Amino acid sequence: MPVRSEPVTDAVETALARHKERPGALLPILHDVQHTLGYVPDDAIPPIALALNLSRAEVHGVVSFYHDFRHAAPGKVVIKVCRAESCQAVGGDTVIAHLKRTLGIEFGQTTADGQFTLEPVYCLGNCALSPALVIGSEIHGRATPDRVDELLRAARSGA
Repeated sequence: MPVRSEPVTDAVETALARHKERPGALLPILHDVQHTLGYVPDDAIPPIALALNLSRAEVHGVVSFYHDFRHAAPGKVVIKVCRAESCQAVGGDTVIAHLKRTLGIEFGQTTADGQFTLEPVYCLGNCALSPALVIGSEIHGRATPDRVDELLRAARSGA
C-alpha cells in the first residue's frame, strides 16, 4: 500500500468523519475528497474501503465509473465544454477542435505547464447561448474560437 501524504490523509479522515455513518456514504466521501484535493488519489481508496467495509475494487469501480471523479490533479484552471446537441448544432465542435489545438491536449488531459485541464460536459444548462463552456467557475455562452482565445488570455493572466 502506498504511503499517504498528509493532505490525502487529512482529506480522507475529514470526509469519513462527516459521512461514514450515513447510508450510501461512499459518493459523498469521494466528492468531499475531490473537493478538497481536486481529485481522488489512488492512495485515498484503501482507507475509504476499509472504513466502509468495502473492497478496494468496489471503491475504485465507483471512482472510475463516474466521469466527475478525476484520477489526477487538475490544472489550475478547469475548462468544461458542453458536448450536448444544442451546442453541437451551433458550432460547438469547432470550438472544441480549436481548444484542443490551442492547448495541445485532449479531453481529460492537462497542459504540460499545469495551467489548464479540458473536460467534456453533457449540458451546462446554457442552451439559449450555445455553444457554452465553463472556464474556472464562470460560464460563457456563444463561444467562438476568437472568444475562446480572449478567455484563455484572461485566464492565463489571472484576470
